[in-house]
Amino acid sequence: MAPASPLLRLSNLHISVDGKEVVRGIDLKIEEGEIHAIMGPNGSGKSSLVSTLMGHPRYQVTEGSVSFHGKDLLKADPSERAAAGLFLAFQYPKEIAGVTLRHFLFAAYNAQMEVRDPDAKRISPIKFKKFLEDAMAQLHMDPTFAERSLNQGFSGGEKKKVEVLQMSLLRPRLALLDETDSGLDIDALKVVADGINRMRSPAFSALVVTHYARLLDYVTPHFVHVMVNGKIVESGGPELAQQLEKDGYARFGVREEEKLRIALD
Repeated sequence: MAPASPLLRLSNLHISVDGKEVVRGIDLKIEEGEIHAIMGPNGSGKSSLVSTLMGHPRYQVTEGSVSFHGKDLLKADPSERAAAGLFLAFQYPKEIAGVTLRHFLFAAYNAQMEVRDPDAKRISPIKFKKFLEDAMAQLHMDPTFAERSLNQGFSGGEKKKVEVLQMSLLRPRLALLDETDSGLDIDALKVVADGINRMRSPAFSALVVTHYARLLDYVTPHFVHVMVNGKIVESGGPELAQQLEKDGYARFGVREEEKLRIALD
């Protein structure tokens, strides 16, 4: 019997944006139930990678392949990728005026459930309200936020909690977490990390993108990858994150002034 294919496989993946190559030949394999972290300085291609996996039209795959559950992910549009179980938590979550958080999540939840089980009965608004309030309580979120326009007037930490709230309700197979820890104080960081950890199971995997090791102090990954200048230059276990936190990226040829230049590009 042939071995089962990994949940996600990237093979020699090259990505360009506005004619500039930002990812330069990445190979990566994520199995079911695994948590992977990608660390690297600003401008290394981390966010470009996860945006491409989710199907952002600005990013063009110029070479290589991506398979998700053995199927060609690049042939699917973003809605099909989401329906297949891919989820992206944005680094900068968008605000949507006139659409309450509750209505947004109610529609997203029913749409996802219809794909997974077309014969299943849609959850009623009353049952979903209780379902949502229980999930919000676990993230220490004020239940009145459910009646506010999506992310409007929310703090940075509240927006990140909303991203984790969506993830906990939609139960994706693979979550792409793009710097979910940025802008969080230590208390909010612990709440977000706890929300991610509650998801951990053989049916849930994640690719965590971060600059720093502080989130990984609470969400221990199986593997850590270092991405510099569009390439994965080193991979290891959780201890690699601590080493990077201590020593930085200098040994990969990234000087402080170079990091600043990349960040301003």
